[in-house]
Amino acid sequence: MLRFVSYDVVFQEVPNEVTLAINISGCPNKCVGCHSPHLQEDIGDELDCVALTGLLSRYHGLITCVCFMGGDSDTEAVDVLAAFVRKITLGQIKTAWYSGRNQFPVNVSLNHFNYIKLGSFIEKLGGLDSICTNQRFFKIDKGNVFDCTYLFLSESVCSME
Repeated sequence: MLRFVSYDVVFQEVPNEVTLAINISGCPNKCVGCHSPHLQEDIGDELDCVALTGLLSRYHGLITCVCFMGGDSDTEAVDVLAAFVRKITLGQIKTAWYSGRNQFPVNVSLNHFNYIKLGSFIEKLGGLDSICTNQRFFKIDKGNVFDCTYLFLSESVCSME
């Protein structure tokens, strides 16, 4: 079972999308330097199709994407919820997943997502906006996967000190 702590409409996590970002708790990755360590706890309200329907209704006409921020403790549940969003919105709302995993889970369908961020957070390498990052942001289009990490990069210099 997935639990969510908070949500917000954001503009940075998925380029060119107005995104409802849902912060999922119970993160098993325990990344050193995590910007949201409270999400490592199993706290919050249950995130299921009923809760998701309520959020979609609340933000109907305002968002173009739903992003699951976490959910690595129950990847199958994230997959089910992404498929649900695509079905209930007839594909009009895109789906994204920010996972701290380094590999895409084999029990999850790429067909349920338009975007996926993979990679644990390694503090010295930085996040998606660092040219040194180990994290990758992918766009999925008709079964093809494109690395679009470059969309986040700033003009910074990589410092491995």
